[in-house]
Amino acid sequence: MNALGSAAGLAWAPLLPWPLLAALAAAALAVWGLAAWRRARGRWWRLLALAALLLALANPRLVAEERRPLPDIALVVVDDTPSQGLGDRRAETEAALAGLRAKLAALPGLEVRVERVGGAGQSETRLFEAVDRALADAPRQRLAGVVMITDGRVHDVPADSGRSLGAPLHALVTGRPGERDRRLALTRGPDYAMVGRTATVGFKVEESGPAAAARVEVRIDGRLHLTAEMPANREATVEVPVRHAGATVVEVAVEPGPGELTLANNRTAITVTGVRDRLKVLLVSGQPHAGERIWRNLLKADPAVDLVHFTILRPPEKDDLTPIRELALITFPVRELFEERLGDFDLVVFDRYRRRGVLTELYHQRLVEFVRGGGALLVADGPDPAGGGGLYDSALGDILPAIPTGTVRNEAFRPLPTPLGRRHPVTAALPGGEADPPRWGSWIRLMEVSLRRGNALLAGGGERPLLVLDEVGEGRVAQLLSDTFWLWARGYEGGGPHDELLRRLAHWLMKEPQLEAEALAAEVKDGRLEVVRRSLAPPPATVTATRPDGSPVEVALTDHGDGRATGSVAADQPGLWRVEDGALSAVAAAGDLGALELAEPTATDRVLAPVAEATGGSVRFLAEGGMPELRRTGPGRLAAGRDWIGLAARGEHQVTGIRDIALAPALVLLAAALGALMAAWRREGR
Repeated sequence: MNALGSAAGLAWAPLLPWPLLAALAAAALAVWGLAAWRRARGRWWRLLALAALLLALANPRLVAEERRPLPDIALVVVDDTPSQGLGDRRAETEAALAGLRAKLAALPGLEVRVERVGGAGQSETRLFEAVDRALADAPRQRLAGVVMITDGRVHDVPADSGRSLGAPLHALVTGRPGERDRRLALTRGPDYAMVGRTATVGFKVEESGPAAAARVEVRIDGRLHLTAEMPANREATVEVPVRHAGATVVEVAVEPGPGELTLANNRTAITVTGVRDRLKVLLVSGQPHAGERIWRNLLKADPAVDLVHFTILRPPEKDDLTPIRELALITFPVRELFEERLGDFDLVVFDRYRRRGVLTELYHQRLVEFVRGGGALLVADGPDPAGGGGLYDSALGDILPAIPTGTVRNEAFRPLPTPLGRRHPVTAALPGGEADPPRWGSWIRLMEVSLRRGNALLAGGGERPLLVLDEVGEGRVAQLLSDTFWLWARGYEGGGPHDELLRRLAHWLMKEPQLEAEALAAEVKDGRLEVVRRSLAPPPATVTATRPDGSPVEVALTDHGDGRATGSVAADQPGLWRVEDGALSAVAAAGDLGALELAEPTATDRVLAPVAEATGGSVRFLAEGGMPELRRTGPGRLAAGRDWIGLAARGEHQVTGIRDIALAPALVLLAAALGALMAAWRREGR
């Protein structure tokens, strides 16, 4: 392609402007015309002299160009998107590319460019953007043709691609014609829902072949919610109960279909964020003490808390003839709170409460049913219940995990996390608790208890339980066995994390997922599946992650000693990953679950066919005819046949030099003009 060629042409470089030169020529012709009309002698010699002078002024020149032929560009675009990893498509692609390179190398006058498109995280196949990128530095006049090796699922085909491309487009399609695939698509689902209500999630089982019913499983937070037969290609809906604030993960899976191409799109998930309108708390205080206001202030400081607070200062049996209007602003609405509206509350708190006949045994039993049905109860004890007459002597004693022994220790002690407390999210890594001993102030009173069940997270005065948590039925119970919690709020001996502890405690009672002691979470970050296993016991050494295509991989876990064990593995496939450890499960999405790459992975020749037809190219399955032969064709000629594809021969060149030669030197023309004039004079003198 380095051979030089040349081309010559006539050019004019007039010594005078063309209008003036034209005027002179007109005047000269007029004078000569007059001489011709009179039949003057020597008129033809005069015409010759005028022509020589005008030609000298017009200055004709011969311009010769030195040209270097430019190679035509053959562009090969290789589809490396995730759908190309299905079946044998990747091997077909590489084999086709190798064969194409060899055939192109045998054709003279071609510059071959290869552009690869895609990667593990690609959500769309955008091959025409790659064409523009690869040809950004070259004029389209040099483009001999574009060959795409793809499965045919191209998502950026422009409407005018045939005209803008300006060269034949040939598509070599991997995969097989008539492939089938069953996939699951979410059609609707809210981002948020109120806790205690349901959210409507819609989905559709899409079938590329004949439609049939398919079995669908719906899981909520890893637990099976329902299994049902769903018709294909029709929308179905399911009502999802939102039981807690935070993320509720709804996973939908459909069984594999006949001749399934991939399982990566047979599962999908949506996260519905549960939102509480307001956390409704009922605080019932017994004997007034210094910590009562602390409880009230902590709960009232949170704008998301709707607090109802009653303090029982006077038992009903006490009668000293004080007028009723002077005893309280309102009467304690026992029946309204504990019979009619108890179900409206999320959390009931008893602060140094003692049985004094205000709440009958019927209301205690209602509280037990409230907790077993999913409610939350927090009991903060003082010295009076330890001596008898507390909630432990009522029906509530059945659901309280710790029973007072009757001993009250009035001595300073520093709250310390127990071994379980260092792993439980309520007390693990509390501010100031990293040191040994923790940098917290002391409390000064502790009720000794007999622990029947539950988990003691804080201890005081040795190994005596201080904070005990337990799950009862669908609800939860917490006991704080000291009434000097308020010392932390007052900054005694430096204070402590009273607000953070209470916040975590309330969120655990409300079943917030991030405060669960036994939990499994998964997330895809920077191309890796990150797994976090939280447990009070030593975690398993590994968990099993299931790739989107159904293949398993073991993920090794590292225990950090604070209840967390973490591990990671490369997320080498797009789609929904599922992680299980035998008891718990979690899901994580790699890439966009609604990505077009997963929506329709079957190979097709229909998408690129209009572009190929508009450019004179072709679309063919490699599986049906193998690699076609390559030919060079003239511009505008047929560019494809039954077993061959053509690349246009453009013949573009680059000018490397120019030679400029005067055709009529001025002296020669002047001599000719003078000679003609002398000949005319001689003719006229005869």
